[in-house]
Amino acid sequence: MAGLFTRFTQVVFPGSAKPASAAFGRWRQPLLLGATLMCGVLLGAGRFQASRQNPEGTLRGYLRFKEVLSHVDEEYVDSVDVEALSDYAIARMLERLDPHSTFIPAREREQSAAFLQSDYDGIGVEFNLFRDTVTVIAPLGGGPAEQAGLQPGDRILAVNNQPVSGRHITITQMFGKLRGPAGSRVQLQVLRRPGSKPLLLSVPRQRIPNTSVDAAYLLNETTGYIKISRFASGTYDEFKQALGDLNRQGMTKLVLDLRGNPGGYLDRATKLADEFIAGTRKLVYTEGKDDQFDTQTFSRVNGEFEEGQLVVLIDEGSASAAEVVAGALQDHDRALLVGRRTFGKGLVQQPVVLNDGSELRLTIARYYTPSGRCIQKSYAEGPAAYSQELRNRQRQGELQHADSIHVDDALRYHTAHGRVVYGGGGISPDVFVARDQATLAPYYARLQSQNLVREYALQFFQSHKAELEALRFEQFQESFQISPAQLAELADRAEQDGIALDETALRQCAPLLSNQLKAHIARSAYGKTAYYQVLNSRDAELQAALKAVADGRALLAQDLSGN
Repeated sequence: MAGLFTRFTQVVFPGSAKPASAAFGRWRQPLLLGATLMCGVLLGAGRFQASRQNPEGTLRGYLRFKEVLSHVDEEYVDSVDVEALSDYAIARMLERLDPHSTFIPAREREQSAAFLQSDYDGIGVEFNLFRDTVTVIAPLGGGPAEQAGLQPGDRILAVNNQPVSGRHITITQMFGKLRGPAGSRVQLQVLRRPGSKPLLLSVPRQRIPNTSVDAAYLLNETTGYIKISRFASGTYDEFKQALGDLNRQGMTKLVLDLRGNPGGYLDRATKLADEFIAGTRKLVYTEGKDDQFDTQTFSRVNGEFEEGQLVVLIDEGSASAAEVVAGALQDHDRALLVGRRTFGKGLVQQPVVLNDGSELRLTIARYYTPSGRCIQKSYAEGPAAYSQELRNRQRQGELQHADSIHVDDALRYHTAHGRVVYGGGGISPDVFVARDQATLAPYYARLQSQNLVREYALQFFQSHKAELEALRFEQFQESFQISPAQLAELADRAEQDGIALDETALRQCAPLLSNQLKAHIARSAYGKTAYYQVLNSRDAELQAALKAVADGRALLAQDLSGN
């Protein structure tokens, strides 16, 4: 039994790389078995280390859990995996603390960390699952998959002679099969066209960049656009390169897109914010139970874009480190925020690596914006209510009407130039843009959830590859349109997959679906930047940002105060 318990080893994660949202999304697990104390699981028999806060209570909890687990192991009627039970108990217990403290078993730790890595060992291919078939979306340009001949639309039937098609394989499992040590090779069986003979490709693995700056290009002669999907280890360097490239092209105004960005490393986020804020100004601070977790971060470098109009796009998917950036820029009246209220994740997790390779990510502090706003929304009503909060925003009309945003007047703060802002959960925009009503239609949601839009676009690309490659992207962008007949064909395919036709919803969604189909076709034919260029052409938030730039409202955010 002693082997079941590992000594709690505290590893202070360097302040330059605290993961601001490492546990984002893991609070959805069901709330069960929350009566045990953490150290009862993590401390080894005979090696107990008492808590400084409540040593007697910690000891009693530890002994109680050890005794229960011993009885289960020795006397329970069926054979059980006591280590799996311990993992389960830890996870359920942490849910009683807050939505973002979490436990990651050793077998999942590497995969969990991969999201924030700047590179990985693999073959460099973007894929998706269509009807239980692994389908290539695009190989990375210049990567081993592309050099081996892998093409968009290829169906991967087997990996190293192990079938993966029609086996209900998950994306995570597929990642595990394709990734591996650099220098090793992976054998792929690929079907290029129905009825053709499968191809056998031997693809070498090598170090693949895992980029987080998804797109950077000029919207017009002087306005740049940068899309950041997360704050990973390489984000700041990628951003600096993109910013420098746009500056050299004549950019004097910038739209920074943080929509759907779940956060990541705090120091990458604050370094990015520092590029926009002159002088020595507070960017964010944290407060915890002990002084050791209290920190303050200030701007300190001469940034490359400290002047010029800046607009930041945010929405309900922007969280944690993304909210830190948005809050700092808003509090210092440096940027105009456009979109909708952000998620509201303002808890700091510290990674604690355990002896068996598992990891505890424990909330040790809260984030505050320079004006004193706490970003974190309430979780007092428990995990179930917390997980429903975004859905409640939709039901209450917040995604459609700015005046439906509920604020606590007691949590009123002021920006550097006196504008009123509110704490209590997320960052509210300066310019509200309603969510496209079409995205809320159940018919549209089912098309997306079953990947039918991407699948149809990929098949269209395969059928028209020669014509598309004969066009320059500028020609495609100007002349190509999705026809009503093609939308009808998409709807027919959806019916074959069990999605009943809703003609009213289809008409309502037609402009959105047409643009998405065109964007996905552009992704296969011309690359990721082309995808965003098409998608952004009818993006309501981006159009509002461009209007704010044209009107000069983003030049001095303090003008919004009416002064």
